[in-house]
Amino acid sequence: MKYYIIAGEASGDLHGSNLMKAIKELDTQATFRCWGGDLIQGQMDTPLVKHYKDIAFMGFVEVVKNLPTIFKGLRFCKKDILEYEPDVLLLIDYPGFNLRIAEFAKAKGIKVFYYIAPQVWAWRSSRVKKIKRIVDHLFVILPFEKAFFKKWEMDVDYVGHPLLDAIEKDNLLLEKQSSNDEKPIIALLPGSRQQEVKRILPIMLEAVEQLPDYQFVIAGTSALSIDFYQSLIQDQNVGVRINETYDLLRQAKAALVTSGTATLETALFKVPQVVCYKGNWISYHIGRRLINVKYISLVNLILEEAVVEELIQDDCTAENMANGLKKLFQNPSFLQNKYQILAEQLGQGGASNRTAQLVMKYLSKDKS
Repeated sequence: MKYYIIAGEASGDLHGSNLMKAIKELDTQATFRCWGGDLIQGQMDTPLVKHYKDIAFMGFVEVVKNLPTIFKGLRFCKKDILEYEPDVLLLIDYPGFNLRIAEFAKAKGIKVFYYIAPQVWAWRSSRVKKIKRIVDHLFVILPFEKAFFKKWEMDVDYVGHPLLDAIEKDNLLLEKQSSNDEKPIIALLPGSRQQEVKRILPIMLEAVEQLPDYQFVIAGTSALSIDFYQSLIQDQNVGVRINETYDLLRQAKAALVTSGTATLETALFKVPQVVCYKGNWISYHIGRRLINVKYISLVNLILEEAVVEELIQDDCTAENMANGLKKLFQNPSFLQNKYQILAEQLGQGGASNRTAQLVMKYLSKDKS
């Protein structure tokens, strides 16, 4: 089979690479053409079509500013899909771009499978009608999503959360490692996109100065250079190291986390956290009027209560971050109990294998 895969951000690259590995175990003749990152590239014998760091834009204003680049990418992608003639277009998250490509592919008679559903339950739920029309099979990863789509008379497959696969793959659900350093480690997870890191990391670094009894380590991403991180650190004139995310979370006593998948990763490592979000002023106020969920972190959304503190926009200050971290150490057992409930709700691992099996099943059924 020929698979055309589009993942437009770091989490999609991670989950896409694990899905590709699972597909190759079931389909030994599989060939891939992909948009993604270094992890997806590691599963391929040919170069990526596009790296996600060249196409990842976050926020309404940022998207508008980069519309020429986005439209150029859409035109190129459509042409490339037609030339490749895949058996299936396999889209991973990244809805702003991927839903447009799905609509195009469906009109051209190409099978469209979507892994990690657009967050239509958070805003613009009317998009479900479009998804129902242009996506042949939707694989969802959050416990409440199957019931949500059922309300719209759409039957989807709940496969579980692929983060459980990613963590288990590297044997990272073992007992947490302790650091040999004298000062406890607090992890800084400022995101994976350059624009969000530029906005949030300097504020996190200001909080560092208010907690001299701890050492702070940044969770770096391969999409951003060490020089980029160092330039921000030097601007603040603080002593902060950079480490790989999962290795860091195994050692951390607490974390400041930019909203997104990282909040769930941090919870699965049972690290107490304060969630931070600060966007472009215009983008934030547009989003606040459109988004219809009570929380921004996946931890709180899944548990349906304010388990982790969320510092959003004007509340996202260095002083509030420092105070939030201090509060975490006053009642550590509370979060650990809630994290255990969260893990139980997410269930067993195996999302990648489960999705690969469904992809094979549906493709075989469609060909018969």
